[in-house]
Amino acid sequence: IVVVAVNSTLLTINAGDYIFYTDWAWTSFVIFSISQSTMLAVGAVYYLLFTGVPGTATYYATIMTIYTWVAKGAWFALGYPYDFVAVPVWIPSAMLLDLTYWATRRNKHMLILVGGTLVGLSLPLFNMINLLLVRDPLEVAFKYPRPTLLPYMTPIEPQVGKFYSSPVALGAGASAVLTVPIAALGAKLNT
Repeated sequence: IVVVAVNSTLLTINAGDYIFYTDWAWTSFVIFSISQSTMLAVGAVYYLLFTGVPGTATYYATIMTIYTWVAKGAWFALGYPYDFVAVPVWIPSAMLLDLTYWATRRNKHMLILVGGTLVGLSLPLFNMINLLLVRDPLEVAFKYPRPTLLPYMTPIEPQVGKFYSSPVALGAGASAVLTVPIAALGAKLNT
């Protein structure tokens, strides 16, 4: 259970920037909504099906919420305003997922279909309301810019053009595309 909880949380946290930094929260809202609703549904369904207990999706969303409040507290301790980080709202959407799991008598297909739809519809709505409560995003953005990392701490990001023309990327893409038909052919030959 611990392994599932940790892996699920990492999945959701790594789906884009999981913290709403006020300076770009509005511009990234659509991307955040797509990535977070998808990963909340995937992670929570994974967690629910592993444990089989309704309520674990809410527990999972609570873990991420606490994690983000700790990060918000860290930025606040560094002298940034309280509104600098807006904590995303995961818990109500996760509660809808738990309710779906309970109401459909733990049917995993209905959980994925109905629960995933409810998460996808509700998470952007709750987070839009959440962002409307932020004091003044532009003022915060210009008055409190995020510090830049030191050169040796800055992650090296691949250039888009270079990445697409690299043999490693092309090989990985080709192998991913070819794996499915090859596996299907192998399965057909074995029968």
